[in-house]
Amino acid sequence: MDVALAIRQKRAIRTFAAKPIRDDDARRILDAGRRAQSSKNTQPWHFVAVRERTTLQALTAAGPFAGHVAGAAMAVVIATPDPAQRWTIPFDAGQAAAYMQLAAWELGIGSCLVAVYEPEAVRALLGIPAELHPYAALSFGYPGDLASLARPPRASGRRPATEVVHWEHW
Repeated sequence: MDVALAIRQKRAIRTFAAKPIRDDDARRILDAGRRAQSSKNTQPWHFVAVRERTTLQALTAAGPFAGHVAGAAMAVVIATPDPAQRWTIPFDAGQAAAYMQLAAWELGIGSCLVAVYEPEAVRALLGIPAELHPYAALSFGYPGDLASLARPPRASGRRPATEVVHWEHW
């Protein structure tokens, strides 16, 4: 995989084909998250992989923008210790999420990140222990629109490097 190309072409996919993700592909995605770098190698995450349709539909209660999870072939909820304990915990969880998304993209599987607005509802639904916090979720599935995988990089939508990159000082 050409990582630079994958980063340029990756899209948030919110509409999925009615096709299950193979077990070995699901494991590859989860393993990519497990292998993500973390501060001092603390690996402050647990992943709850969900493929049961009724549970995927119930996960839409995670927040107002989680509707696409209902149509996914798989969702992964990332649970961490309390993010207030150490500022690196959300950063580390984000690294794991990004690794999983890139691994999925290489397999032709789309994904979309979901912020968990209702952690107690997600905790209760999935039986997540009280000491862990459902931080985020990812929906995964084969894109409903296969053309989205081959679409060339967008010409717009991102701020130019000259607006966001500062060399040596501001």
